[in-house]
Amino acid sequence: MRQIRKKAWLLVLFSAALQILSFPLPGLYFLSWIALTPLLVAILHARYPDTIQLDESQKLIPATPWQGFLLGYACGVLWYLGTCYWVYDTMHQYGGLSVPVALLVLLLFALYLGLYHGLFGLLVSVLARRDSFSRMALVCAPCLWVAVELARTRVSGFPWDLLGITQIDNVPLTRIATVTGVYGLSFEILLVNVAFAAAFVLHRSRRKTLFRASLAAVLLLQAGRWVTLPPIAADRIAVLLQQNLPEADEAWTDAHTQAMLQEFSTLSLNAAANSRPHPDLIIWPESPAPFQTNDPAFREPISNLARQSQAWLVIGSIGVDNPQTYFNSASLVSPTGDWDGRYSKIHLVPFGEYVPFPSVFSFAGGLTQAVGNFTRGTSRAPLQAGDQRLGIFICYESIFPNEIRQLVNQGADVLVNISNDGWYGDSGAWSQHLNQARMRAVENNRWLLRDTNTGLTASIDPYGRVVGRLERKTRAALAAPYALTKVTTFYSEHGDWFAYLCAIISIGALVARFTLQRKTESNG
Repeated sequence: MRQIRKKAWLLVLFSAALQILSFPLPGLYFLSWIALTPLLVAILHARYPDTIQLDESQKLIPATPWQGFLLGYACGVLWYLGTCYWVYDTMHQYGGLSVPVALLVLLLFALYLGLYHGLFGLLVSVLARRDSFSRMALVCAPCLWVAVELARTRVSGFPWDLLGITQIDNVPLTRIATVTGVYGLSFEILLVNVAFAAAFVLHRSRRKTLFRASLAAVLLLQAGRWVTLPPIAADRIAVLLQQNLPEADEAWTDAHTQAMLQEFSTLSLNAAANSRPHPDLIIWPESPAPFQTNDPAFREPISNLARQSQAWLVIGSIGVDNPQTYFNSASLVSPTGDWDGRYSKIHLVPFGEYVPFPSVFSFAGGLTQAVGNFTRGTSRAPLQAGDQRLGIFICYESIFPNEIRQLVNQGADVLVNISNDGWYGDSGAWSQHLNQARMRAVENNRWLLRDTNTGLTASIDPYGRVVGRLERKTRAALAAPYALTKVTTFYSEHGDWFAYLCAIISIGALVARFTLQRKTESNG
């Protein structure tokens, strides 16, 4: 069996680079339309046949399944290293890990999640014939990619930067997500990548025609990014407090805690006093401050703030039911100062809010000492704040499409996301995180009030557009416009149906491929 040719490995490197550049902070989003093309060409033209054919089109043939996996895996590992490099800083600076151990954690992280790119490469190569190019592999590639993205979401629990997120600012195109979720955008992007790949792997006589058609598709689809749609009416105001507290340990004495509560309350009240109309909500973010719901020294100032402002409060806090049970929570306080409800985070961050298999991963305990060893919440029911039903989710939960749409399906008419993005430092992760939260607003056709500790704090409309924001690393309060929306989208009601359909089509294509192969072998 022939080895993978060197040019195929160069194409893998090129593809990984294009994928990295498609996401923040480089933010060259238009590259997503061609980012997977080099990888597809590398898999489908991976090697020379054992016996060189006279036909020019037969000189390069697809990778074997193992070779396809290796090509995809290498691309995936490089992509995660280049896009999620911030894992190193988080583990080293805040987790207390030494430089070598933090680098090892980042490498292991990339080696694990790169398996999904490897799976994609393997499946594409399986659908391609052993001795020649198969159109089935390209035709099914968009479905294969979406199926793998679904696996990333449901199996590994880390669907960070799904491909469709690159088009969040392409407002007309993102309308697809109201029906299919972000997966429909990923499918469309792969479809264009496939068209470009076909221009390179099909017979030369068709190359120019396919390339021109593919380029025209990109120009047409990307043009939506420069279409300006009219603003969406907003008739309410929420005050979003950006605390800008450092992640490093502070001496949280009683005096310091009270001083911070007083400063935060003053900022919130001043913003409320200057807002027209009067704010319906005041929101405080997920915070590194040790604000515990069972502490009278915390509860009383918050109740006083509610009474003075005559607004509903959503306060990021540590929910405490007993001395052994802690939750990462958002507490709801009524204008009368009563503590009326609480949402406790359900999807906790592994190695950040809990350590899975603590006997094996005891070295990562520094992170949970800094953040907290939390218990999972149990309910996604929206919280009733007067005439509003608040769909609250915390930090990392924003990257899970199906989980956020459940809030809307249960009646939430506005989304509230509190987060502490200070863990990301100055890396591109805060911007990646913001774009994923924006996609949740699009999928569910809801206003999103996103309140963070260090930024970016913003009001996001149902088109995913940021209509009000605070600059990062500032301590301030934002009068954020929003409105309530009652109509639910197809995606909110039916969830990941499109992704599962792609998975079913992928399985059907694989079954057909193996059936055809068996018939060919039996006839031969």
